[in-house]
Amino acid sequence: MSEAVVDDIVAVLPPLLQSLEALGFIARHLHPPTFERVMQAAGNPDQALSAVRSAMTEWPAEYSNIREPLEAAGEAALAAFAGLRDVQNGSGDLVSVFRALRYAPRAQEALFPLAAKLPPVSEFFTEPSLRGDAALAERLMQPANGNTGINHVNNEPGSRGGYSIYVPEYYTPDRRWPLVMALHGGSGNGRGFLWSWLREARSLGAILIAPTATGQTWALMGEDSDSPNLWRILEEVRSRWNVDPARMLMTGMSDGGTFCYVSGLDAASPFTHLAPVSATFHPLMAEMADAQRLRGLPVHIAHGKLDWMFPVQVARQTQQALSAAGARVIYRELDDLSHTYPREMNVAMLDWMNGK
Repeated sequence: MSEAVVDDIVAVLPPLLQSLEALGFIARHLHPPTFERVMQAAGNPDQALSAVRSAMTEWPAEYSNIREPLEAAGEAALAAFAGLRDVQNGSGDLVSVFRALRYAPRAQEALFPLAAKLPPVSEFFTEPSLRGDAALAERLMQPANGNTGINHVNNEPGSRGGYSIYVPEYYTPDRRWPLVMALHGGSGNGRGFLWSWLREARSLGAILIAPTATGQTWALMGEDSDSPNLWRILEEVRSRWNVDPARMLMTGMSDGGTFCYVSGLDAASPFTHLAPVSATFHPLMAEMADAQRLRGLPVHIAHGKLDWMFPVQVARQTQQALSAAGARVIYRELDDLSHTYPREMNVAMLDWMNGK
């Protein structure tokens, strides 16, 4: 690789990765009354990124496999910040904020193919507490093959009912692997929500499925068209990879978390653990659930004290109702969490499922 190209990569990567970290910080700490404060705490890494984005335009064509992912990731990150800055400057509302943040997973999707080529990118996609593990870093630099890495199955943007899957690059079929099925929030999609879990699945060794609802959101009312589809997806994955039947987690955010209850409490559910996040729950769900299914069922509930969509009192009542029905409930209430996804809970959920 030419010295000029290396110099450009060294110039571009830090502000790009800092911008993506800042977008993750904003997404985690977003709370309508404190939006301005969160934006100030995130800083201005987008300004540095914008200043160096043109550095790659004169690269030789032979480096296009590196230039194009960096450019696409940079453009998506800057688009996210542009939308957030508009709201910060008085144009737009909370919906505009959520719309802007949708660019963050697109940036990560564009950047991820470089994880096997550029160590700083691989480190970005590593659970922060494990970034000093040299042996893990070496394993994570393995390129994907036909049976590992990220695949999207009928899950193009705008489609419904498909799924995205990540299998660690160091997967081998000689042992059973834990599985996480992560359900997106209302109006979301699995292709975007995959990135809420990829670092942890990649670092701790879990097969990750991020499906997309068959409708605009999960089947919370009326006929349940989603559970049969999720079970079909699970069986499709289990037929191809060695999944541990004792460690199959269904988790989800907001409507996805609520659907964990709707689907996961069904007597026919194949999932061994449920972990709804920022979800709502009606006591009738516990009364209508199969009593044998509930008895001893491991349930991990995470909810924010600042949740403005589903008040925390609902989560507290859910914990009481499920415990009274015989479930083994872990309840974690986060003081600084609004109605956003607490990514720091992923490791705790995996450790809980793994019996640690």
